[in-house]
Amino acid sequence: MKLSFLFLFLVAFVSCKNEPKEEIPFQTKNITLALKYAEGFSVDDNGNFKVLSILKPWPKASKSYKYLIASSEVLSKMTFPKDYYDGIITNDIRKIVVTSTTHIPGLELLGVEQSLVGFPGTDYISSKKTRKRITDGEVRELGKNEGINTEVLLELNPDVLIGFGVDGVNKTFETLKNAGIPVIYNGDWVESSALAKAEWIKFFGVLFNKEKEADSIFNQIEVDYLAAKAIAKQAKSQPTILSGAMHKDVWYLPNGSSPEAQFLKDANVNYLWSDTTGNGSLALSFETVFDKGKNADLWLNPSYYTSFKQLEEASELYTNFKAFKNQAIYTFSDTTGETGGVLYYELGTARPDLVLKDIIKICHPQLLLDYTPYFFKRLN
Repeated sequence: MKLSFLFLFLVAFVSCKNEPKEEIPFQTKNITLALKYAEGFSVDDNGNFKVLSILKPWPKASKSYKYLIASSEVLSKMTFPKDYYDGIITNDIRKIVVTSTTHIPGLELLGVEQSLVGFPGTDYISSKKTRKRITDGEVRELGKNEGINTEVLLELNPDVLIGFGVDGVNKTFETLKNAGIPVIYNGDWVESSALAKAEWIKFFGVLFNKEKEADSIFNQIEVDYLAAKAIAKQAKSQPTILSGAMHKDVWYLPNGSSPEAQFLKDANVNYLWSDTTGNGSLALSFETVFDKGKNADLWLNPSYYTSFKQLEEASELYTNFKAFKNQAIYTFSDTTGETGGVLYYELGTARPDLVLKDIIKICHPQLLLDYTPYFFKRLN
């Protein structure tokens, strides 16, 4: 009797273990996530699972990446086409590692910053909320992006790592993949407009199953940005704008088709190099810049310089500009966190509405009367 019962139990147990899993097909009916500006990623919702595609992980990328996102329960019941996905991620992420300060606001805006367990270069993080978690030992230091501490990273064993790259060659990321830790390339920095970069909040919304919250957050940012742009159109004059500074003998400043120049256009100012195009920054001689910009009304973003004294010590040539003489130079480099991280490099991508309002306030002081610039300050 006992032997018969044991036999039946074993048969039932083996039958359950061998129960075939449903295979996830290559093509299924889906709903595509609505994106207004971002072109670097897409999301297909197939009901039981989602497929996140990173279309532009870095400039001129010839490869795109696909990631399967589903609950642990769904993943236990289904198989997927071999070698089709670049990573499989559960939608109940408990531990995450990000590698750029621009990723921090996405976590905080969605209220999931407690999932961050590691970051390379924690001193660059400015957010008070995340800085407290670093001080409390809840976020581990991982070294530098060029040489992340793989040993600590494997010890943390995050559910996913959000990275970025310029060519897809990263030994640390390959080590993680071989250890079964998914790596997703975040390409927000490749986008061609400020609102497109900000829309990557929806990327984090998909990862944390918070699409509605992410959509609501972005919609408000977009509304505020467009409202500020409309206010800027009321300005009766357009001040002329100089930007950038020299590195050695080359002056670098935004080309006219860059997101930085788009801010200036939307702020209704006369950026002196607005008619230029191309990828990356313009690289010009001092003579070329001085000839066009010597009488500019305002000088924005003079590289990393935070005082007139620093500029003059770097080169007395700077003192010949009208904006220097009138002390009409503004920078975001002097707005930092407690460990020296520049806040603009962290929050500016996620909050272009604040960046635009800052520029409008500086260039058209008669507008936005009750607004105080968030990132920009006049040089000391």
